[in-house]
Amino acid sequence: MNFLAALRSAWRALAANTLRSFLTMLGIIIGVAAVITMIAVGKGATERVQDQLKSLGTNVMLVMPGSLSAAGVRQGAQTRSRFTEDDAEAVAREVTEVAVVAPGSRTQAQVVAQNANWNTQIFGTSNDFLEVREWPLQAGRLFEASEMTGSGKVAWIGQTVARELFGDTDPIDQVVRVRGVPFTIVGVLGKKGQNASGADQDDIVIMPMATFRNRIWNAGGNVKRIWSMHVKVREGADMKVAEDNIRELLRQRLKVPPGGDDTFTIRNLSEILQAQEASSRIMTLLLAAVAGISLIIGGIGIMNIMLVSVTERTREIGLRMAVGARGRDILAQFLIEAVTLCLVGGAIGVALGAAATWGVAHFAGWQVSLTAASIALAAGFAAFVGVFFGFYPARRASKLLPIQALRYE
Repeated sequence: MNFLAALRSAWRALAANTLRSFLTMLGIIIGVAAVITMIAVGKGATERVQDQLKSLGTNVMLVMPGSLSAAGVRQGAQTRSRFTEDDAEAVAREVTEVAVVAPGSRTQAQVVAQNANWNTQIFGTSNDFLEVREWPLQAGRLFEASEMTGSGKVAWIGQTVARELFGDTDPIDQVVRVRGVPFTIVGVLGKKGQNASGADQDDIVIMPMATFRNRIWNAGGNVKRIWSMHVKVREGADMKVAEDNIRELLRQRLKVPPGGDDTFTIRNLSEILQAQEASSRIMTLLLAAVAGISLIIGGIGIMNIMLVSVTERTREIGLRMAVGARGRDILAQFLIEAVTLCLVGGAIGVALGAAATWGVAHFAGWQVSLTAASIALAAGFAAFVGVFFGFYPARRASKLLPIQALRYE
């Protein structure tokens, strides 16, 4: 018996019991659909974390003032501002692993442009902030040196602020007012999207540090206070070594006594998101494993129904052997039946999985990633299940003795 003849025979046998065949395939259908959907959801979560990692910039640390504990009471970061621009310059100058440092301070304020207004984050920093965050300007220019030192009333705006205040109008050279102070828009930032906590990074107005301190903060005096430092480590440098060197330098500058708690916090943003990425990958594997269990259960169902089929068709098997069919022909016939069940169920499962993935993305709003590799993996596993669980019933059928099979009632 050639392959095509065996395939036709297997198809006729399955078609003769349509309902039973469908119920047998149901486990495979659900399993394949679950595998495809779970992998797509897990991979989408991993890609989202990777996008967030890229949006933060590579090799980035955030250094914030504030003791984690004081007099036995645990506190949060930025509970006390002790950093100055001189500290940021010292880190950039004296820590060899550091490529660039951008000082920063922030607040929340209403921004007004003609008849529109928008409450957003106001951030003071330097041009180096764009390099640290790998955040290019979509349009406009950098701050000039005279604007940085002379508290120039200029600003960059994020995509969200540009949309809310100006719509389709070009924001460049437009004037906005922040706490009554007019600012000229000299740049529009490229799109960044959400950060790891879900905040919109494009909802921001950035101005020179001196401008922020003297016109928005109204700090006055000669102390150049800042609230944070964004630090970018040189390519190839050890992040842990850089962190230790930054900590040692700041402890010296802030006169922290030996053995005393740090009066600042250093957060390695890349490590945080890489840990989240690793967690997402592990979750993807767990979800796929759980979904794969349903495929195994479907395979057990196929083995069960094939054993029943062998029992029901014992006389047919004996008759085929009596007219010249060999054991390997019988083995091939029943094995093809099992694989056909799995492949047809797998095809239906692929369609159902693709629809379920679309539904998760459309209705739940989750980021998903449906790839050809995940479809091929699910379909291939379904075929393997058919061969693995169909082999024993097929072999059992092929080992029947013709004389005993013909006498079976």
